[in-house]
Amino acid sequence: MIDVLRKLALVEAGFQPLNILVVGDVMLDRYVRGSVDRISPEAPVPIFRSIRTTEAPGGAANVSMNLVGLGAKVTQAGFWGEDPDRQTLEELLRRAGVSTAGMVNSIRPTISKTRMVAGQQQLLRMDVEDLTPRPEAEYEELLTRVLDLLPGADAVVLSDYAKGVLSFRLCRTLIEGGRARRIPVLVDPKSQNFEKYAGATTISPNLAELSSTTGVSVVNLGELIVAGEKLVHQIGIDFLSVTMSEKGILVLYPKSSYHSPARAREVFDVSGAGDTVMAVLAVCLASSVDPESAADLANLAAGTVVGKAGTVPITRSELLAEIQVLASTSGPRKLLNRDELLIQVAEWRAAGHRVVFTNGCFDILHLGHITLLDQCRQFGDKVVVGINSDRSVRCLKGPDRPVVGERERARVLAALGSIDAVVIFDEETPLELIRSIRPQVLVKGGDYSVETVVGAEDVLSWGGAVQIVPIVPGHSTTNTIDRMKSL
Repeated sequence: MIDVLRKLALVEAGFQPLNILVVGDVMLDRYVRGSVDRISPEAPVPIFRSIRTTEAPGGAANVSMNLVGLGAKVTQAGFWGEDPDRQTLEELLRRAGVSTAGMVNSIRPTISKTRMVAGQQQLLRMDVEDLTPRPEAEYEELLTRVLDLLPGADAVVLSDYAKGVLSFRLCRTLIEGGRARRIPVLVDPKSQNFEKYAGATTISPNLAELSSTTGVSVVNLGELIVAGEKLVHQIGIDFLSVTMSEKGILVLYPKSSYHSPARAREVFDVSGAGDTVMAVLAVCLASSVDPESAADLANLAAGTVVGKAGTVPITRSELLAEIQVLASTSGPRKLLNRDELLIQVAEWRAAGHRVVFTNGCFDILHLGHITLLDQCRQFGDKVVVGINSDRSVRCLKGPDRPVVGERERARVLAALGSIDAVVIFDEETPLELIRSIRPQVLVKGGDYSVETVVGAEDVLSWGGAVQIVPIVPGHSTTNTIDRMKSL
């Protein structure tokens, strides 16, 4: 995961070089705001007095508005009718800088949603749409257009609102085409059957949609996460990015997960938050940002838009402001890669600090771990913890481990006050890492002896010390797992 300052630099640089193709159900969102003062004498209904009407691109078009707000170039593809709503929508997109080269004229009307809102209360929504099957010629024209646009795209977003645009054939064609060109393809799903999205880079359902697809209740969140991890493997996607409302975003891989928690804030309207998440994920993946960091940025962006009334896209300046606030409230960064750690250790050593190193899997943190880590502080000034990667843990502990993914294990350790730096290593032993950072003290638990500690000989050779800390009886990850299985 990239740190706060690197997030800031990424967003400050902008996403102008990126070309994003958005395909899906385009619609016009209309908000009629007013007040209700009395009940009609004609029928037991409130009399709504209209004060102001606003219009904005909705559905897949709102994804596009979020993308241009972030600085990307966007081409919109989908259907619209020959009617006044189409003219309004086209003008709104044109003014925002969204290309409509992928839009196809349909005999069906432009989809619109008109909401009557009094204060913060939505009283009524009126939809204009015709969901009868479209002529095959319209689908053929859309397919031709998107295939012409695909080679120039840096990422493709399939925004499915179940209005008939994203047919099985269109989804399969775009996903296969994106894979062939190594272009990220992101899906905001509506279909319960994710097979039509198979092979995409990521699918971003909410918890209810994931529950509907897997058949596992949202009440059993642990089981739902396991089912989601299995689904990733079954349909051949890179990862699932599950939106969990106020709980944040969950990134699911075949055998591990990463949770990006949302910041607490006041929520006015969740409309369009999923579109904002898709937009941020798209520009991040197109920029080769890792999924965890993309989820963190998407979380910040979604938190901004839910604080507004109506469907309002994110802007780059707003996201920058959110990151700057986060930077001002964050402490020193502890989760480092190996190059960053070497620089940090060199600075500590130049300042005269004594560096202590310990390592382990730290899968399901328990009292024994905490005791070891607390005692590490007694032997020096700065404590560095190396943790085995998920692949490394599987090699050491078997295919069912780790229980907790490497990113989450690292973040939990980084939150402890007794630790100054955490680094993930992929080798089966930390010997290479130890030789790189050359700690003055090497610490291991009491189930080792100095002779069996990996790296002990090296540390002693440069004048360092090896400390063996007594273990806390009865506390181990294996024992914890065994007790859980017996319940």
